[in-house]
Amino acid sequence: MSNLISQLTLLSPEIFVALMAMLILLLDLFIQDKNKHLIYGLSQLTLLVAGLLTASLGFSEPQFAFKDMFVFDSLALFLKMMSFITLSIVFIYSRNYLLNKKLLTGEYFSLSLFALLGVMLMISSRNLLLMYMGLELLSLSLYALIALNRDDKKSNEAAIKYFVLGALASGLLLYGMSMLYGFSGSLDLYTIGNIIQTQEINSELLVFGLVFIVVGIAFKLGAVPFQMWVPDVYEGSITPVTMMISTVPKFAAVAMLIRFLFQGLDYLIVDWQQMLLIMAILSMIIGNITAIAQKKIKRMLAYSTISHIGFILLGFYVGTIGGVQASIFYLTTYIMMTLAVFGLIILLSNTQKSIEFIDDLKGLSQTKPWEAFLMMIVMFSLAGIPPTIGFYAKFSVLQAVIDQEVIWPAVVAIIMALIGMYYYLRIIRLMYFEKSDKKLKTKTSLPMLSVLTINAGGLLVLGIFPKTLMSISALAVGGSL
Repeated sequence: MSNLISQLTLLSPEIFVALMAMLILLLDLFIQDKNKHLIYGLSQLTLLVAGLLTASLGFSEPQFAFKDMFVFDSLALFLKMMSFITLSIVFIYSRNYLLNKKLLTGEYFSLSLFALLGVMLMISSRNLLLMYMGLELLSLSLYALIALNRDDKKSNEAAIKYFVLGALASGLLLYGMSMLYGFSGSLDLYTIGNIIQTQEINSELLVFGLVFIVVGIAFKLGAVPFQMWVPDVYEGSITPVTMMISTVPKFAAVAMLIRFLFQGLDYLIVDWQQMLLIMAILSMIIGNITAIAQKKIKRMLAYSTISHIGFILLGFYVGTIGGVQASIFYLTTYIMMTLAVFGLIILLSNTQKSIEFIDDLKGLSQTKPWEAFLMMIVMFSLAGIPPTIGFYAKFSVLQAVIDQEVIWPAVVAIIMALIGMYYYLRIIRLMYFEKSDKKLKTKTSLPMLSVLTINAGGLLVLGIFPKTLMSISALAVGGSL
């Protein structure tokens, strides 16, 4: 009995989030539209309590539950806490926008929490079945979130595209999992890894199964050549949902990559390293070059995301603990930058007209000088210009690659980073050196602007003092691998 209680305690954050997601969905039926802020408050409370429950589990040796299907280690602690903080900020930035669009409903918050639950399960899973359950819970929630604005044809189209491609990617991943199960007779990643190392298995068929696993993970990350859904879904979704898709699920995808490749299939490192390298290089090249031609800001940010995913995969390609630490550090900074840029777009889109085209930001420094200044900091960080944290994120990945005496991928990454500077600096030029006939008439939300100031300021402060975040990333990875 005590063993069951201890195992349930380990799952207490997941259990609490699941119960609250269902409760919020039910309460929404009985709350009038004018009192929808209660649902918002309850959702934020859910994230706070889930964070406290997760932190109470402690930072110690890995703990396991339910026949080792569920693991809680330093990596799980870090990624879950980051997921809670990220979703909380997404809710803060989204509130006024959804209120103005009459989309502030229980469904948005409930589906977001169910998606978070899927992320949490994927982060702590070392069992193929549990990982797939978390993946499907996340995916189904995102399909519904993308189509949240039912009257918008673009949202419906984006949801259908994501559903079709997502179902295909899930099927490929499931096929790869079934092959691993067929080889080993086990669903446990550690057991699968041990069997692969100790028994003679047809290497060609094993690599064939590995390819399907990597394809499924690459789709969730949005890496080339599985990036087809990213621009259309980013553009078609309402901005709060785009912000959600581009941030929280990335923690789950990276956790899945670490659990599969570094903890389970590390014996096949020579094979999956080459796959990651090809996807990393192609993602940086295609993402950066295609972003230059974009006129719509969300499509530009979509291709920008693909290029950033390339950098993250480059760190994983190294195959060392240092490379994983660099990738986790890069992921954290990418999430901070993405939250800030989409938060600013939402802040400037609170009234009649949304920021859709890059040219809509012309002359922003004349009408909204503080917002323009914050956007400039974010663009500098995305471009990787010191002293912002974006520079140290790129530097840490490049250093991890060069430490392994593999020079040419680092050279390609540097060239692509320089090309990427063009479309980020173009936005700064439009804000400060161009004049616009249209003036943005927006009512500034002081609470939201305050959080955005802290968010954008954090990119600068952490860029000046990057060691703190680097140390936390190193602790997260060091206690897991």
